[in-house]
Amino acid sequence: MSAVTESDVRGALAKVLDPEIRKPITELGMVKSVTLEDDGSVDIVIYLTTAGCPMRTEITERVTKAVADVAGVGAIRVELDVMNDEQRTELRKSLRGESTEPVIPFAQPGSLTRVYAVASGKGGVGKSSVTVNLAAAMAAKGLSVGVLDADIYGHSIPRMLGTDAKPTQVERMIMPPIAHDVKMISIAQFTQGNTPVVWRGPMLHRALQQFLADVFWGDLDVLLLDLPPGTGDVAISVAQLIPGAEILVVTTPQQAAAEVAERAGSIALQTRQRIVGVVENMSWMELPDGTRMDVFGSGGGQTVADRLTRAVGAQVPLLGQIPLEQSVREGGDAGVPIVLSEPDSAAGAALRSIADKLSVRARGLAGMSLGIDTTRHL
Repeated sequence: MSAVTESDVRGALAKVLDPEIRKPITELGMVKSVTLEDDGSVDIVIYLTTAGCPMRTEITERVTKAVADVAGVGAIRVELDVMNDEQRTELRKSLRGESTEPVIPFAQPGSLTRVYAVASGKGGVGKSSVTVNLAAAMAAKGLSVGVLDADIYGHSIPRMLGTDAKPTQVERMIMPPIAHDVKMISIAQFTQGNTPVVWRGPMLHRALQQFLADVFWGDLDVLLLDLPPGTGDVAISVAQLIPGAEILVVTTPQQAAAEVAERAGSIALQTRQRIVGVVENMSWMELPDGTRMDVFGSGGGQTVADRLTRAVGAQVPLLGQIPLEQSVREGGDAGVPIVLSEPDSAAGAALRSIADKLSVRARGLAGMSLGIDTTRHL
């Protein structure tokens, strides 16, 4: 058997991805040293970005597992060190470039990330459940997905994704926790317990701006923003900060809820944003005998889609109807989205179908306000 070389070990380490940044640790300058002993054992020293890095155990395990696959390697000893300020600065530059001021990558002309602002007219329609399940379904398809919990007052995304992990900070970059392969950020990660957030509009805008610019999202395929209900400060800030964000309207079949949801979608008339479509949640409940009970009425989703189509002068489709199932609620409480726990259930399949449509949707004028007043008559 040929002797193990340092090149062999470093080649194995090049396959180890940092759990937060999702890039090889060799590219990030995290490998401090590799020392080979005559008996085939290996001593490896790895730099952590911060002393309190929550991923230290996972990084150690990944390094050990990768090097153990090298033929001829004996005992593996992994030691952890911490980057100094200069090394962290170099890391930040390698990820963000030379600019000292953070920018919102999704607002740049060359951005290829599809940004969906998930909106509803009122609370209680399952907007956050839809957001989390769509994100998990897209991530399961292999897309790089992020969720921004923009519902500052009513944040619920961390619980629904089943994590209480806190972000880590490298200089001015915030590394978002990852759950079910979805990167996420929420004000819940910066507050103690269930402490309420009592902020006025300017503070909401600044928090949203920081979440978009200071968080290192990486190369996302899709970013979903879970907006608060209504058409208030956060919805306006999203339009200002990410003009290319597209609105996804969530409603229930109830006509009263549909009327309010229509208002949330109609904000596109003022902001000139696209409306990607409408999702009807809690559409019906399937009974044991196979019949359906329309618990919240029927037709609300199609009504919203039709009215928004007339309002913006372009087709706004009803993307799907999600049945009312107890397992959706249970998955939200347990932190395991139904698209992962029961993907073939009626609700799971409906959500995955909507995720498929949003994943492959080509950019164009569909759903975009054309500035046409469809109420005028000759």
